[in-house]
Amino acid sequence: MLASFRPKSTPRHRLSRFVTKEAIARLLKIKVEQIYRFECWAHILYVHAKGMSRFVSYADFPPVLGVESPSGLDFGYWKRRMVSQKERNAPDFWVDFYADKFHKAVSVYELLEWGEMVGVIKFMLRSIAVELLRKVYAQEKSLLEHF
Repeated sequence: MLASFRPKSTPRHRLSRFVTKEAIARLLKIKVEQIYRFECWAHILYVHAKGMSRFVSYADFPPVLGVESPSGLDFGYWKRRMVSQKERNAPDFWVDFYADKFHKAVSVYELLEWGEMVGVIKFMLRSIAVELLRKVYAQEKSLLEHF
């Protein structure tokens, strides 16, 4: 008789690489300090925070730097999530998230990397949001270059 193989843990979702405490806090409209922990499950994220515990879809999180760039499969997950939410574009908090990343950039190079990331996903954002991010980017770039 052959023994069946059962893994001891479930594989992580491919979008889990974009989960950060900062993004969780922005999504749930809480402070980072209020998050006790979060658990990456196979298909969903479980967040434990002060006064709440909530399940969150991996497809709610924007891509970040420092991990593998988004690919076609990732965009499929995001698009499917938008359709299920009856939305045509990425969640509004993505714009705030990237604007904050532009503000916190400490060098022109880091700002450029965040700008390139937004360039990769801009078709998922509203056109007015892209224009807003362009203005924030230009303003921050000017500040970093001249000071």
